[in-house]
Amino acid sequence: MIEAAIVGGTGYTGVELIRLLSAHPNVNIKWLTSRSEAGKPVTSIFPSLRGFTDLVYSDLGDDTTDALSQCDVVFFATPHGVAMTQAPKLVAAGVKVIDLAADFRLQSLQAFESWYQHKHACPELLKQAVYGLPEINRDAIKKAAVIGNPGCYPTTAILGLKPLITAQNALGSALVERRIIIDAKSGVSGAGRQAKLDLNYAETTDNFKAYGLAGHRHLPEIEQGIQAILASQIAHRIRFVPHLVPMVRGMFTTIHLGLTDEGVEQDLHSLYVTAYQNEPFIDVMPKGEYPDTRSVRASNRLRIAVYQDNSRHEATVLVVQDNLVKGAAGQAVQCMNVMFGFEETLGLNHVPIVP
Repeated sequence: MIEAAIVGGTGYTGVELIRLLSAHPNVNIKWLTSRSEAGKPVTSIFPSLRGFTDLVYSDLGDDTTDALSQCDVVFFATPHGVAMTQAPKLVAAGVKVIDLAADFRLQSLQAFESWYQHKHACPELLKQAVYGLPEINRDAIKKAAVIGNPGCYPTTAILGLKPLITAQNALGSALVERRIIIDAKSGVSGAGRQAKLDLNYAETTDNFKAYGLAGHRHLPEIEQGIQAILASQIAHRIRFVPHLVPMVRGMFTTIHLGLTDEGVEQDLHSLYVTAYQNEPFIDVMPKGEYPDTRSVRASNRLRIAVYQDNSRHEATVLVVQDNLVKGAAGQAVQCMNVMFGFEETLGLNHVPIVP
């Protein structure tokens, strides 16, 4: 049994962590922090947890780091800029850190400071951080002290492209053209649990809009994933456009690809099946079947379909996930399982909710 803390347990990713870890057989949540809700039972904020936990929010004040150092792992479900101020002391005390914000995602200090408007507090620790995609970085995650939990959009984009990039590297030639278009859509919960005019019911219901067209901070993360993490030998140009759709949770990413002559000769569906055949949380759909967001709701599953049209030299990769689970809290727990040598699926084999 390991002791865990959740820093920032009042947001959507925080409550997902509580939901998942409360049912995990090898984890005890020792601390759940919130300055604004200190002293309140978590069930007073999230009644869905009644009967499953008796946790109370704590404000650890000046003793925060000392208290958190009593744990084996600390999850930061906080805004960007929080985890990096506490991570160095926690790591020095032998505590594992999993940050669900962006403090440890981008290895480029310049890119981080430009996109997130923060000066990084611990650049030396950033160099040691591991990007938390188990399907790609499993061996590194096992030895990591700090995990930068991936963003929700980059999870779908990077895993949606991994089999193609890997095949290109192995063959030494391009299967797809350099330009890749990523058209992604997320439920409103992806924006967090906050009171903002453009996120209220009247604004989001019966509405569908694009945002971040001039540049979204998940773009450099996707580019890093393709060029650095997947070690692509081809410099692909990524056009990424996210959209907000009128649903609470779920993410649907459509990746449009132009095929080269070499790509037309490949059975792309078979590439994906082979690449992910041993991955417990990735389901490659049979040919002719396509996923929807409901099929993964409240689960850690990510479903992928591949459509190949050789007559037009085109391919489309369809990826769905629950943005709060595989796109956030579930992936963090998956990383924790790998870090502590647990069965990777432990506490995560939830059947998706339908309807």
